[in-house]
Amino acid sequence: MASSSNNFGDDHFDDICDDTFDEICDQHFDNVLSSFLEDQARPKPKKKKRAYIERHREQGHNRLWNDYFSEDATYPHHLFRRRFRMNKTLFMRIVERLSQEFPFFQQRRDAIGRLSLSGLQKCTAAIRMMAYGSAADAVDEYLRLGESTAISCLENFTEGIVSLFGDEYLRRPTPEDLQRLLDVGQERGFPGMIGSIDCMHWEWKNCPTAWKGQYTRGAGKPTIVLEAVASYDLWFWHAFFGPPGTLNDINVLERSPVFDDILQGRAPRVRFSVNGHEYRLAYYLTDGIYPNWATFIQSIHLPQNEKDSFFAKCQESVRKDVERAFGVLQARFAIVKNPVLIWDKKKIGKIMRACIILHNMIVEDERDDKTQYNLSEFEQGEGSRTSQVDMDYSTDRLTNLHNMMGIRNKVRDNRTHHQLKSDLVEHLWYTFGSTKQ
Repeated sequence: MASSSNNFGDDHFDDICDDTFDEICDQHFDNVLSSFLEDQARPKPKKKKRAYIERHREQGHNRLWNDYFSEDATYPHHLFRRRFRMNKTLFMRIVERLSQEFPFFQQRRDAIGRLSLSGLQKCTAAIRMMAYGSAADAVDEYLRLGESTAISCLENFTEGIVSLFGDEYLRRPTPEDLQRLLDVGQERGFPGMIGSIDCMHWEWKNCPTAWKGQYTRGAGKPTIVLEAVASYDLWFWHAFFGPPGTLNDINVLERSPVFDDILQGRAPRVRFSVNGHEYRLAYYLTDGIYPNWATFIQSIHLPQNEKDSFFAKCQESVRKDVERAFGVLQARFAIVKNPVLIWDKKKIGKIMRACIILHNMIVEDERDDKTQYNLSEFEQGEGSRTSQVDMDYSTDRLTNLHNMMGIRNKVRDNRTHHQLKSDLVEHLWYTFGSTKQ
């Protein structure tokens, strides 16, 4: 009997626990359900919608066409050249190529049959932002397109310029190009010279905080470096953009591909003679920070005689080609002169390359056949030419590590540098300096 009583008590206790647990669960469920229903019944705050602005983009296109592109345009050619940084024919050529190759610049109709922004409006917006370095919404009142659309125009425009024209207008010198550069160099008193090399810094205002130490030199502001080679007509033959601003010209040179074609045997073969000595490597004029390589010729820091003084004067005047090219690039495209506001470094690089390509396109379009250098005697044949490019030399050659190391040693040869510099001092003095005495 005692055992039966105990079993009955245990079963009763289990039933009480189950009932209590069920009541607690039911109560909790009721509380959650009621709270959910109250939240659903409570009025929700309305989300702020983006305000739609009717900009009448058709009127913007008509105004732009009548101002600059119609037969009886409001503004004459010289004002178009000032505001677009190029001649009208060149600008229309760019717009036509972009409209053919990139769907973004093609004018289409939307679902209700309304025309979108024209290619002229989009390209003009990008050019104005690059030329004046203005904010994205600065062209809204005239061209009738919003800030986000203007930014998209700039990104697609730079990408299209690099893609369509980069291979032609940011190319390495061909044998014909090299021969012309050598002829001009000889005319100016520097046989074997093919340009000037230097670096320029572009301030990066919106550099990420984590990168500022890498891109900032001293107590200055973060910058990105452009290494470039420019010729007498301000054409950029080499552009290497992207190294952080903490690097000096020598550190940038160690990363630069400026001598890759020479090291790999793809560069045309050059031969020139100075003061009775023959040389096989063309050279660049540089400032004093660059090393004493066979391919670099610096000025003389402290000239001790008239010959050295005359050489320093001539070298420093001719080396200003690259400085002038940087100045014209910044004056032509203010976006390169002003601090860059973009966060993405890849987009910054495309903007810089697009500006250089457009600069070279403008140089070619406005190049005058009547230059200050008379090259007719070189064009007629050998004449007095002492600098020549081997036109029969094949640049499609396989190379190996042994050959590359041998060419590298020739490029960095210190003795050849001093011999060439000494020969140039004598050549300039006896060619130009002695006649002034």
